[in-house]
Amino acid sequence: MAKVPAAAVAAGGLVGGYAVARFTKKRPLGGAVLAVAGAAAAQQWRQRAGAKTGAALSAAYVAGFAGSHPLAKKVGAWPAVLGVAGSVALASWVMVDRRR
Repeated sequence: MAKVPAAAVAAGGLVGGYAVARFTKKRPLGGAVLAVAGAAAAQQWRQRAGAKTGAALSAAYVAGFAGSHPLAKKVGAWPAVLGVAGSVALASWVMVDRRR
């Protein structure tokens, strides 16, 4: 069975977490989606590229989540979330998924 690329898991977690929080009006539920997807992506990163790369991409994931909040004040919520999700996905693809 083919695995879902870690880039898609990470981007899906950032976008999905925001969407769940926004549309259900339950931020903890969105946070759970964000956390589960982040943990799944981190596991893939670690397994495929090692602990150092896994830690770096995990930090990028958390930084993307945190950075989307102030960015949303300047460009809007959806553009901020999509922008950071795309950035994390690109980093994941370059550092991990492209090798496969």
